Amino acid sequence: MPFPIPTTLLGPARTSAPLRTAAASPAVRWLLLATVCYFLGNAARWAGIPAAHLLTALVVGVIASLTGTTRSRFPTRANRSAQAVVGVLMGSYLGPGAVRSVVGSIGPLVGVTLATVVLCLGVALILPRLTRMSHSDAVLGMVPGGSAAIIACADDLDADSRVVAFMQYLRVGMVAASAPVVVLALHTATHAGNPAHARPFGSALLPDSLALVNSSHTLAGLLVLAALCTLGGSLGRRLRLPAPTLLGPMLLTAVGVVTGAAHGFQPVGPLQDAVFVVIGLEVGSRFTRPTLRHVGRMLPYVLAATFTVCLMCAALAGALAAAVGISFNDAYLATTPGGINAVLATAASLHSNVALISTSQSLRLFLVVMLTPLLIRWVTSYGARTVRRHAV
Repeated sequence: MPFPIPTTLLGPARTSAPLRTAAASPAVRWLLLATVCYFLGNAARWAGIPAAHLLTALVVGVIASLTGTTRSRFPTRANRSAQAVVGVLMGSYLGPGAVRSVVGSIGPLVGVTLATVVLCLGVALILPRLTRMSHSDAVLGMVPGGSAAIIACADDLDADSRVVAFMQYLRVGMVAASAPVVVLALHTATHAGNPAHARPFGSALLPDSLALVNSSHTLAGLLVLAALCTLGGSLGRRLRLPAPTLLGPMLLTAVGVVTGAAHGFQPVGPLQDAVFVVIGLEVGSRFTRPTLRHVGRMLPYVLAATFTVCLMCAALAGALAAAVGISFNDAYLATTPGGINAVLATAASLHSNVALISTSQSLRLFLVVMLTPLLIRWVTSYGARTVRRHAV
């Protein structure tokens, strides 16, 4: 007579595989979507679109989110890893020569950064007069940078985190989408000949090279890259930097480049393109139907405010270009109101003045993080005084 096996032992064995499959399905879905975006990005680059992988992934992310194709949040680890790689990429451009070229422009950069914050604050003070939005919602929603940190602290500052999140990521999305388009419209992005004629469409879907880092020793370069990402992220958190996953690796890499301690780790080719795909998908996935329904009637005003801020920053870019003697495209990427990940990815893919752009964007991010608590305190008291004045 066979020994009876308890059903309690059979139960987990029957259900564990389906559970594992169900748990893995969101990650698999995002992986498939990222793969599609990668090949679409290759096709877009063949067509001459600048920052093709970033822009394509952004559009696909928005469509997938609004149509319900992806109901789960974008994987946090993938997003943080991509930010760290972008930080290393930016830090690799901050060599001694690049830093010296930025020093002479630091005055105008600080002035433009302060002007950007003031413009955003001015627009934020107008929004509550036109909508039912609170002053805290308006200011936190229009703060030009530090989106993740701003959204995380929204509830603690008596703001509606859904409104703040929508406003922040609407601005980031507009910046990410407009940066490549502006460059394309001005015809300053240079491509080797005419890509549409240089390679047939079929082969253009494949990467130009299989190299992942700018070194003949791929494994060693990848190990150095991983170490810079990991140690840089830990350093950023220990120093309590804004966007520590991005700025920590950037600072550590800059030190390694200046001292000559690290080399041959810069991500290139398919690895760089994949990182840009992740960043674009993450930003696009923030635009959901529930958020749009909640914002409701405020949407036209939020769109107008965001467009106004972007337009004013473009005007500041023109002033910066004239003052420093750089191209408008470099100045525009340096003065965008936020979207640092997307902007730096765009700058790298377009071979812009990355040292200038990363310095300006990092300066703005630090300034915003330092000033936000003071701005909220002032605006809250300002809003209370306004309410009392209307009550009287």
